[in-house]
Order: sequence, then structure tokens, then C-alpha cells
Amino acid sequence: MRLLDEDEAINPALSVVNLVDVFLVLIAALLIAIAQNPLNPFMAEDVTVIKNEGKDDMEIIVKKGNKIESFKSQGQTGSGTGKKAGTAYEMADGSIIYVAE
Repeated sequence: MRLLDEDEAINPALSVVNLVDVFLVLIAALLIAIAQNPLNPFMAEDVTVIKNEGKDDMEIIVKKGNKIESFKSQGQTGSGTGKKAGTAYEMADGSIIYVAE
């Protein structure tokens, strides 16, 4: 029964067990962060992410199923012909409502 009489401060196995516990917590935190990422490849939802909205280097990332597409702005303003399709209203809570004509 020599193991029971050993001093805990000199037993290197105890520090290894503590390191394993720390790494298990770290791995669990990383898995949670990956699961909450909107572009997670394991999610079946369709997602659209807009980076740098309204700036010259704006990028739109669209995920539909397992396919991810990226569209980058070229910093130019669009032009062309067309007609008015409706009106957009911004509500007090920040949401936008589009009313077609």
C-alpha cells in the first residue's frame, strides 16, 4: 500500500490528471463555439451574412444547404433603368417593413 502513503505533492500523475481536465473543458468550449457559428456546415438552415455593410469592401456570404457562396463588392454604385417597386418603412424598434405597390 505504498501508493496510499505517498505525498500528493510529489506524485506527477495527479498533475497530469488536472491537465486532462483543463483540456476537456477547453475542447467542450470550442465545440460549443463551432456549433453556434451561423456558417456551421452541419446546420441545415439557410443563412446570409453581410460583412462591412455599406462600405466599399462589403461582402455577402450566402449558405444554402451545404453550398456556401461569397459575393464581394467592387465599390461601385449600381445604375440602370427601372420603376419604383414599393416603399420601405423603418419602424421604431429598428425593423424594416416593405410595402409593394
